[in-house]
Amino acid sequence: MSSTSDRAGLRGQLSAAGILIGCVGCVIITASSVYTALKMGSLPWPTIFTSITALVLLRAVGKTSLNEANITQVIMSAGSMVAGGLAFTIPGIWMLGMTDQVGWGEMLAVALAGTLLGLVCTALIQRHFVEESDLEYPIGTAAAETLLASRDGGSTGRKLFGSMAIAGLWCVARDVFALMPSLVLQLPVPGVAFGIQNSPMRWAVGFLAGRRSIVYWALGAVLGWFGIVVGGDAIGLWDTETAQGIVSSLGMGLMMGSGAGVVIRDIALPVLRRARIKTVAHGGASAGEPEAHQDAPQGFVSRFISRYDAGVLALMAAAAALIVCFVLDLGPVVAVVVVLLAFVTAIMSAQSVGQSGIDPMEIFGLIVLLFVAAFSEATQVQLFFVAGIIAVACGLAGDVMSDFKTGQIIGTSPRSMWFGQAIGAVLGTFVAVAVMVALVTAYGPEAFGTDALFVSAQANVVATMVSGIPSVPGFAIGLLAGAVLYVAGIPSMMLGLGVYLPFYMSISTVLGAVVRSAYDRVCAVRGTDAEASEEAGVVVASGVLGGESIVGVIVAFATVASGLAG
Repeated sequence: MSSTSDRAGLRGQLSAAGILIGCVGCVIITASSVYTALKMGSLPWPTIFTSITALVLLRAVGKTSLNEANITQVIMSAGSMVAGGLAFTIPGIWMLGMTDQVGWGEMLAVALAGTLLGLVCTALIQRHFVEESDLEYPIGTAAAETLLASRDGGSTGRKLFGSMAIAGLWCVARDVFALMPSLVLQLPVPGVAFGIQNSPMRWAVGFLAGRRSIVYWALGAVLGWFGIVVGGDAIGLWDTETAQGIVSSLGMGLMMGSGAGVVIRDIALPVLRRARIKTVAHGGASAGEPEAHQDAPQGFVSRFISRYDAGVLALMAAAAALIVCFVLDLGPVVAVVVVLLAFVTAIMSAQSVGQSGIDPMEIFGLIVLLFVAAFSEATQVQLFFVAGIIAVACGLAGDVMSDFKTGQIIGTSPRSMWFGQAIGAVLGTFVAVAVMVALVTAYGPEAFGTDALFVSAQANVVATMVSGIPSVPGFAIGLLAGAVLYVAGIPSMMLGLGVYLPFYMSISTVLGAVVRSAYDRVCAVRGTDAEASEEAGVVVASGVLGGESIVGVIVAFATVASGLAG
């Protein structure tokens, strides 16, 4: 980090133009990510979207370096991880009716503590998980390929911003002028919210998701809502209300079980396998062989960390601990536990993202939440704070590993990328909190929940774990099944989302996948190059997703402003 080559790389790749564009993009992407996470119950990866946007905007000001574009997109996208960590946890407090116990100050403390820990963990684990491991990081690899393939620029930018504009106008027509309903083709199915969501953003999520994931998502929706609710009620096993409790508990169990499966299949088993291979290969350590070797902690730490940097990172971790201890009033023991477990869960997150492209950050937050609840006297609201800190830290330290993978492929300086991440994450901390406050002020706490305006599925899971599970047997079955299915190679997280989310959301997402299938068929019939058609489809769908979410945030801020003016 202190070497001349590192400083030269920092000056050459982290430019004033890139920082300015990245910061403006960070504000927009973070705000839209909060809205998307709350509204959709998921947070699609912004990496490819921000990579294309950064490249197009930098080219417009005369910059053509792919490395500069990569760092700019890191600044843009880092805040979205903070947004996801907050949106997946904190709204659960409002769902439990404890709105007066959390304000902007507490949310800012949670986001800042998680951001500091995420930055520290990123610096410590980058070398091991990106440079030395054989993890694929599919999203990071795809982003690198997108940057390499998008050098010709012009048409890509028009597609991206054109689709954003169309989706934004659609949102204005629906939400501002009420020219169309938000739900169409509704059918009166007892116990099931049947209909199609009039949301280009929802369709874009289905378009961008993998076909295999969508199949299991749809299967979970049919199993939960028509198998358990409609079928169970029809044959007299239970009433509709009981069935809905079973469905929500089963869905939560499947999602948490998927997180447990990540730990088992993607982390524990590979470690045991490597340990067994080394034992067989070396026949055990010889008497004269030192116990510390390249897999020991000193080989785990990124090579761009100097003694000075280590001191800075230690101060950042200490600052996070002080926030947990004094600002959030959790005490010194819990503060130390949160810092240590943030590092452990960040490693788990990096491993999961590297192998599967999935980061169940709220699941890792729940794991630490349950651990803290077992030995401390933390209140329910404080347990949400713990989950939020861990979710933010895992989002940054896990998901941003994909950005470092992109940098490894195209030759970006890790140090420059870390500084870009720090800029975007800190800025995103304040933006995410501001948007969360704006949304709850504009729409009220009752707007958050399974059947509300903002579905907040992950936060609902956290709230249920804190307050009590409707059907413990259903949750236990889902937990076991989710872990077993994931270990067996079946995406139980998607299955659980289908079971848990309202049926209209699932069927609307599947509609997006149907559009993707039709698009691919048309391109094949026309003889369009497969790679070019796929890239064009991803660009347009990313623009659609970004357009509606950005306008949704603007509408929320306008609502708050008009209320204050009135």
